[in-house]
Amino acid sequence: MSDHVTDSAPDSFVEHEHLPESGRLPRWSLTMAWWAMFSAMFWLYVAVASAGAVGVPATLVGMAASIGTFGVVNLLLSRYAIRTGLSVELLSRRMFGAVGSLLAPALFAATALYYGVFEGSIVAVALQEYFGGDIRLWYLLCTVYMIPVVIGGVAAWLDKLNGILLPFYVVGMVAVVVAATVKRGYPTGWLTATVASGPLPGWLTVYLVYMGVWVLMMYTFDYARLGRRTDAGFHGTVTFGWVFYALTFGVNGLVGLYLLGAWDIAGTETGVVDAVVGSLGFAGVLLIIVSQTRINSANFYLASTNLQVFVRRALRLDVPRAVWVVVTAMLAYLLMLTDVLGYLLQALAWQGVLITAWVAIAVVYVLRDRGRVMPRTASGGALAWLISSIAGIGLTVQEVSTTWAQLAPAVTVLLAAGSYVLLTPRARASGRASSEPEAPAEPEAAPDEAQPV
Repeated sequence: MSDHVTDSAPDSFVEHEHLPESGRLPRWSLTMAWWAMFSAMFWLYVAVASAGAVGVPATLVGMAASIGTFGVVNLLLSRYAIRTGLSVELLSRRMFGAVGSLLAPALFAATALYYGVFEGSIVAVALQEYFGGDIRLWYLLCTVYMIPVVIGGVAAWLDKLNGILLPFYVVGMVAVVVAATVKRGYPTGWLTATVASGPLPGWLTVYLVYMGVWVLMMYTFDYARLGRRTDAGFHGTVTFGWVFYALTFGVNGLVGLYLLGAWDIAGTETGVVDAVVGSLGFAGVLLIIVSQTRINSANFYLASTNLQVFVRRALRLDVPRAVWVVVTAMLAYLLMLTDVLGYLLQALAWQGVLITAWVAIAVVYVLRDRGRVMPRTASGGALAWLISSIAGIGLTVQEVSTTWAQLAPAVTVLLAAGSYVLLTPRARASGRASSEPEAPAEPEAAPDEAQPV
């Protein structure tokens, strides 16, 4: 039995059925597969953008608060996913009923596509920065070359690929810092640089920005279900928990802030790319290509798979995943032409509303399930998600108060959790409510992303 996974299972398994223990991955195989999320220029960019808005000290506090929140919530969700073997789709069906089976994969696909667009744009900008040429051609290249990577079975080698490339990324980040210091000198005061902040405390502004990437909690759920029950403690703390986020948000963020001080890249959309390439030259371009390909393989795979699930459920069309890989690449290219780097923070705000509502309801559901207290019907959950999402989006788009627009994710969380509790009558029972489908104890085969070979 190999420690990696294969992508050769039939397309019927994209519906993410309940995963039995026999289909679970070894500890480090799952860890390396998930840690693809660690090496992304995105985490440097978010820190730089936040520091440009509220200053470095406030950014560090908001970052630390985010690490704590992500650590706690993902500890809870990952252990539940490991224990039950459920996917985001099946959990959403239990929380929201039939509507959850449609909206959850649609939201998942759109979010994975957006991140694929961002990460691909970073590669294109780096290539143009070094070689010149039309950015539209680099966008095309960065989407086209992902097609054979993902069609060829990303799940078959994702853990090994990431395990091999992880040291390269770490060494590359160290080299960037050293080279920037040699070329620009040590940036005195890079940890204390401040700017005038808005009506909200700066750290809270940063915390709200990081709420825009709560989608990682949905990602966590679908990955964690692949873990073995005996590894639940390790995965909850290291693979998906505070250790991962201390390195992903903290270390990457500090590198971004250091480059901000060394290269004065505040206020520039492509500043991180400029700083990396300016520090390492062609080696910087290679670092960006490797790190972004590493994470984008997962983004394109998740986007294509969830598009397939959504269309199958909504339109009853059984289209092979390979087709959706091509569709994903086409959509990514069209979105790249809209200059995704220019509206990153606004996109995070919109995305954060829907995602944070889902996460808040999922946390309440999981806590209830641990106490054997389950809702009687899923319709109340769907209504809670709808109410909180509408309210959050309304706050985001209104122009009366920028403060309330910034607070939209936090308000959404409170509304989602509160309304879900109020709208879902509870029942203590030995089994689940009849409206909640039971996950089969042992499906005929494991999903393609977990089938051992």
